[in-house]
Amino acid sequence: MNETHFLKTIFNEQNFKKEDLDVILNLYQRIEFAKNDYLVSEGTTANFYYFMESGFARSYVIDLEGNDISTKFFSSKDIVIDWHSYFLKTKCRENIQAITPCVVWKITFENFMKLFSIEAFREVGRTRLVNNYFELKNHSVSIIADPAKDRYLNLLKTKPDIIQNVPLKQIATYLGVTDTSLSRIRKEIADNR
Repeated sequence: MNETHFLKTIFNEQNFKKEDLDVILNLYQRIEFAKNDYLVSEGTTANFYYFMESGFARSYVIDLEGNDISTKFFSSKDIVIDWHSYFLKTKCRENIQAITPCVVWKITFENFMKLFSIEAFREVGRTRLVNNYFELKNHSVSIIADPAKDRYLNLLKTKPDIIQNVPLKQIATYLGVTDTSLSRIRKEIADNR
């Protein structure tokens, strides 16, 4: 299989001129991360924008009481990035860590900016940024306004691969519940099927 086949699923060949697609594909580099490797570390500046080909990762912060709180999960075709740090060159406040071995495609900030002359690339980037914002906004509102069971069912519906491949403790912190509460919710759902 062509090594850039995955990137061609991100940058649909029908939407790009062949010469533009060749330029784009040549600026990305395939990287592998082992389980527990950090793609982004708190206190550093994010220098890479990643597309996840395979594997699972998560972003997390340490709260004021020293608890590890998951803020987002990443799986195939997701953008793995600290948006604020990457674009504004500020220090990261979160860590992004591989939960499983991961294959990603990275691009530097400088090369990413070079691609903005390609209209189709700008449109793909804009669409992904907007979708990422909506996902973040929906999650933050859900944490405040929805019962824990509904938050779990929504995650199960929208990202079943996360439920199947991510440790429950990490899912619980993402949903804003304790491990015990999540176990109770899962048991209740299983009992009602």
